[in-house]
Amino acid sequence: MLHNAQIAVVVPAYNEGRLIARTLRSIPAYVDHVVVVDDGSRDDTSACARGVGDPRVLVVRHARNAGVGAALRTGYARAFSAGADVVAVMAGDGQMDPCDLHGLLAPVLRGEADYAKGDRLSHPHAFARMPLSRFIGNQVLSLGTRWATGLSIRDSQCGYTALHRRAGESVPMHALWHGYGYPNDLLGWLVQSGARVADVVVKPVYADEDSGIGLRHALFVVPFVLARVALRRVQAWLWSSHAHRPAHDQLPKNA
Repeated sequence: MLHNAQIAVVVPAYNEGRLIARTLRSIPAYVDHVVVVDDGSRDDTSACARGVGDPRVLVVRHARNAGVGAALRTGYARAFSAGADVVAVMAGDGQMDPCDLHGLLAPVLRGEADYAKGDRLSHPHAFARMPLSRFIGNQVLSLGTRWATGLSIRDSQCGYTALHRRAGESVPMHALWHGYGYPNDLLGWLVQSGARVADVVVKPVYADEDSGIGLRHALFVVPFVLARVALRRVQAWLWSSHAHRPAHDQLPKNA
């Protein structure tokens, strides 16, 4: 617990049996609940997570692989139902430095933001630590996300995030994009709900993990999600403009 708020961490995991225990052991003691969502893994991810023996850890298993966005929907629902006020997301492969968690939670706990997201691109060692393809790809996709959402954000693809309960309740989680591209979709929904979004600089961590993000996601999936986000934004603007337009029978009549 921090600042009288219950903190939960959701850990989406798919075939992370090799790294999940290390990730769970690194989660700080002030975290009240840890929800591991095993998204239909074919390995021993669930067993390894339970084997950590941490009473905070709840393991939820999808019968089949549904995508990281779907795993987060499950994780958010379980964490908020357990009483969490703020829910952070940490990947099961240890790509998120637990030392950055406190700073990520800070603007949400202070009431300055409803959603805080990690920004690896602004870290002073980002260019040296991130694979070049990731660095360039994230720059391009972040530019697209700024265009689609209207938000001034840096690293749209970073999944290290913290969401306040009130913002979570304002988003139609059932409609969240099910796979890679979920961070962009969630940002779009948050903008529509009027939530405040903050960037927090975090360390880029790349070691012995295996990435599930490929060229197909960068070239097709995320741009498709961004197009959906932009379309929703335009539709919301058109609806708002129409709603504020005076009705025909309210227009002043000529004398």
